[in-house]
Amino acid sequence: MPKSRANAYTEAGVNIEAGNALVERLKAIVAGTRGRGVISDIGGFGGLFKPDLSGMEEPLLVGATDGVGTKLKLAFAFNRHDTVGIDLVAMSVNDILVQGASPLFFLDYFACGKLDVDVAATVVEGVAMGCRKAGCALLGGETAEMPDMYAPGEYDLAGFCVGLVDNARLIDGTGTQAGDAIIGIASSGLHSNGFSLVRKVLAKSGLAGDEPFPGADGKSVADVLLCPTTIYMEAVKPLLRDLSIRSMAHITGGGFYDNIPRSLPTSVEARIDFGSWTVQPVFEWLKENAELSWEEMLQIFNCGIGYVLVVPQKQAEETINRIQAFNLPAWQIGSVAIREKDSEGFWGEQVTINF
Repeated sequence: MPKSRANAYTEAGVNIEAGNALVERLKAIVAGTRGRGVISDIGGFGGLFKPDLSGMEEPLLVGATDGVGTKLKLAFAFNRHDTVGIDLVAMSVNDILVQGASPLFFLDYFACGKLDVDVAATVVEGVAMGCRKAGCALLGGETAEMPDMYAPGEYDLAGFCVGLVDNARLIDGTGTQAGDAIIGIASSGLHSNGFSLVRKVLAKSGLAGDEPFPGADGKSVADVLLCPTTIYMEAVKPLLRDLSIRSMAHITGGGFYDNIPRSLPTSVEARIDFGSWTVQPVFEWLKENAELSWEEMLQIFNCGIGYVLVVPQKQAEETINRIQAFNLPAWQIGSVAIREKDSEGFWGEQVTINF
């Protein structure tokens, strides 16, 4: 582009040439996620995708959107931008997996005050890695440079995915029965929620990003706090094909108490046995330094369990073994019971945790 045409916008703080340079770098990154169904290249006004509906009697589209939240503040503070894109993809694809859907494509939105091409490309490389882990295409996205909207060196990140499931294979919790087993799959750590509190505790502790994290086998503070959210698609999809999955839950904001009931009928409750799984050191550190009870921790954080499945008790052992084949620790962490009313006819909580 002739510089004279871009001068006015550049003087206002928007670098058109940097934006064009980023698009050129992203073309190779996005190409690595291209799979069957993608029929357009990035750079158009919209991405084109032709879904394969063969074998589906009643296909349903499932969509989810999310961001990374204030975890980004730590990426800025530690100057590490290679993992937050994985977080972005994970938060949406794990959500649609709960209903049995496979993601078709993902789109991202990157907004900043002043575009740093290297930082933006690093972030999107993480998005592309997340898409490859989830088995979907990075179909397109948007980069917005908005002077005065963001502090220097900061950006925001959001995205959404669209997936597909046959109505006959939809997981909605309706088949859940008393006596079913509740299987928990390990999280990689904090995942992407609760970071407003995490940052407050970190500031109070005085720990720097390059210092060893307490009890974390030599990993640094940055390693532990920016560890990306686990994508559960690869491990869970074969189970949907072969086993009787009653319901599932992605443990994000709201922890155990808010997320597990979202996938259960009102007639049953989840009884969780605390101590039946491994709680990573980061949660012990948070509990101690924030002076919280485990009940409070389990309301805010995943506390070591990032994804939950409900299966018939007779399939519990097979479910655990098959998940662990993907190098993901898994445990039976509880069971389903009939939900009872109190003496005044009111329902109790739908999640009971036995400490």
